Amino acid sequence: MLKHIRQAKTSGVLVSAIMVAATVCGSGSDRADVAAASPVAAASANSGQVRIERLDPRLDRLIPREAVVEKIVDGQTWVEGPVWDKSRKSLLFSDIPRNAVYEWREGERPTIFLKPSGYTGTDPFTGAEPGSNGLTMDSGGRLVLAQHGDRQISRLNDDGSTTTLVDRYHGKRLNSPNDLAYKSNGDLYFTDPPFGLPKTFDDPTKELPYQGVYRLAKNGKLTLLTKDIEAPNGIAFSPDEKTLYVTDVSSENPAWWAFPVKSNGTLGHGRVFARATPFVGNGPGVPDGLKVDKHGNLFSAGPGGVYIFAPDGTHLGTIALGTKTSNTAWGEDGSTLFITADHAVYRVELATSGTIPG
Repeated sequence: MLKHIRQAKTSGVLVSAIMVAATVCGSGSDRADVAAASPVAAASANSGQVRIERLDPRLDRLIPREAVVEKIVDGQTWVEGPVWDKSRKSLLFSDIPRNAVYEWREGERPTIFLKPSGYTGTDPFTGAEPGSNGLTMDSGGRLVLAQHGDRQISRLNDDGSTTTLVDRYHGKRLNSPNDLAYKSNGDLYFTDPPFGLPKTFDDPTKELPYQGVYRLAKNGKLTLLTKDIEAPNGIAFSPDEKTLYVTDVSSENPAWWAFPVKSNGTLGHGRVFARATPFVGNGPGVPDGLKVDKHGNLFSAGPGGVYIFAPDGTHLGTIALGTKTSNTAWGEDGSTLFITADHAVYRVELATSGTIPG
């Protein structure tokens, strides 16, 4: 059973923020936990490390010209899976190497919300990523976690106990669930690459010969939707839920994929929505976690930042962070985009909005 830790608030402590004015560009080892509680150091807005690259005028209707990108958390190890908790009015995010979920509130330092979050075994974990990865909320507002080390998806109950939702397919252990998204009917869709296994693709404990995208139906039935993506990662629905987007972090052909969702919830033949190969020189990282706004625009982590695509696949622009970027989330009133990147968390106020889970 996971141990549920909710630390007391630290009153009166403001987290400093890096306020970076949006600019126009015409071309395309574990730290100590105390570091996570340190205020973010202020930085010059002219540092040039963070900028908004505008490649299409449609981006101005999504990210205002006056938008600023704030760094609200720093000093973590490798952060992922941000999700807004509407009931607590806070942001939750995973620090995978630390095997913990942290909670951030406006004006406060981040605190440990759940530890351990992904590996609850008694033997030392020999890999680099034992903790939870993707996080979401179910319709009851309960936290649901993709747990690397335990190789399962679990729900955190109101009393602090946990319930395993799925850990096997046809009797074989899942690889290491990575990211997840609920459909409005209560079905849970998730990706299952092997990145949480100590030796990833070559790990001797890997039981499934492929990396799948699955649907866990509300009635508990698990369905393999596709095993044709080499390394499925981020996952999100279009607003009408007729398209499922999945990122592929294949070393040879990284890409964003789009799958038609059939009336029975299974997937039709997928197509490459956008290739990531042209972006690999923009910075470290690969296509990763993503969210979709109410108009169908994608806000996806990718090499060196967040890539914004129109529903027709046009690359509208990039929030360039200059660092490995992992995931995004809608929060606050739905028009705030939170971004997890390397050891930090950012936010930016948008002129569009998305649906907050739960």
